Amino acid sequence: MSGTAGSSGRRHAQPLPAHGVSLGEAFRVWLRVAALSFGGPAGQIAVMHRILVEEKRWISESRFLHALNYCMLLPGPEAQQLATYMGWLMHRTVGGIMAGGLFILPGIVAIMALSWIYALFGQVGFVSALFFGLKAAVLAIVLDAVVRIGRRALKNRVLIGMAAVAFVAIFFLDAPFPLIILVAGLTGLLAGKAGLPQFQMSGHGNGNATDTDDLLGDELPAHARPNAGRSLRIAAVWLALWLLPVAALLLTLGGGNVFNQIAVFFSKMAMVTFGGAYAVLAYVAQQAVETYGWLRPGEMLDGLGMAETTPGPLIMVLQFVGFMAAFRDAGALSPLLAGTLGGLLATWVTFAPCFLWIFLGAPYIETLRGNRALSGALSAITAAVVGVILNLALWFGIHTIFREVQPFAWGPFEFDAPVWESVNPWALALSAGAIVAMFRFHAGMLPTLAATSAAGIVLYLAGAIG
Repeated sequence: MSGTAGSSGRRHAQPLPAHGVSLGEAFRVWLRVAALSFGGPAGQIAVMHRILVEEKRWISESRFLHALNYCMLLPGPEAQQLATYMGWLMHRTVGGIMAGGLFILPGIVAIMALSWIYALFGQVGFVSALFFGLKAAVLAIVLDAVVRIGRRALKNRVLIGMAAVAFVAIFFLDAPFPLIILVAGLTGLLAGKAGLPQFQMSGHGNGNATDTDDLLGDELPAHARPNAGRSLRIAAVWLALWLLPVAALLLTLGGGNVFNQIAVFFSKMAMVTFGGAYAVLAYVAQQAVETYGWLRPGEMLDGLGMAETTPGPLIMVLQFVGFMAAFRDAGALSPLLAGTLGGLLATWVTFAPCFLWIFLGAPYIETLRGNRALSGALSAITAAVVGVILNLALWFGIHTIFREVQPFAWGPFEFDAPVWESVNPWALALSAGAIVAMFRFHAGMLPTLAATSAAGIVLYLAGAIG
């Protein structure tokens, strides 16, 4: 339904869009979504679905799922981009900026505060013990993500096979993540065009709202119609906002500066982070630890634990990585100032492209609802992402439970193998306990994180860990 709402006096004071939802009301709703955005992308998408589709009935079920499918195909955090898409549909560009910006604002503040605490006190026994416990729960959460996404995405043997191939390629063959996603996407695109049923997904929601009685209606809003001139303007503005700061840093500071490394590396990540945070964090962790020396292996888990316990997308862990990188290579700046600037820079180049993808592509995607090729590409990419997430779970598990790893190579296969004698029994016990709590007793994410963190502190006070 698309009739106007509200009194004539209100319309005279502040004209409302045709759907009748004011920008002020939308602000309050998006603030609520941001405050409830715990639990990773699945939980965040569920919150948006419940509020926007079932409770407010702003958006129809089919339109919500179509937007979600597009966001899953994009690099970057799908939940934040979905919020931007929904905000844009309702209130044009200002609505998209408001919805997408509010979605990440609580996480920016929380991760920055935790990064300060970690940098100042992370090596103090009590704080180290807290993060020791967090790592155990993070492993269980990542494994839960593998199972949850796998159940949703791997509906047949073909897609299970694609997930297995993706896992072998990235874990044993060190295949580049973007290449895996590209091959999967092209495979699904061709299969979708051919009409193969194995690559057709039925959607992501589980709500029972119908496609009627939603405020936006089924009509294409005027601002959602493709326009070449407007697309060029959008591309120019958002590319400038994203890349001009990077170019300015390169010109003024030189190529070897840590801020340039952060800007360039995370700008690259913004273009290849298909499948959300879990799918790319293994690659980011490996680069941050092995190539740049920004972090030690366990510290990436600490950062992921922070992101899991705070609102906002999990990719906010990249702010922690940028913070620690600049904190440890501050140059003439104070370490905390450098770290703060490094964290904000990583956040900026990570999320600025997200708005570009939505504002540039969404008008064209709105005209493609029901396209079989798009659905096929989505199915294949999601299947490959399951294999990549399994790689992440295994990589994190090895570096959490074992104190040492050693490279292993056999023909084309190579990976970091654990040194079995270096097993940390307390890490193993806490990880097993977290897995049992979540999978057997269906404990929530936050209670599990709280329990393992408390257990880490108890172990520290008892002298079991240093």
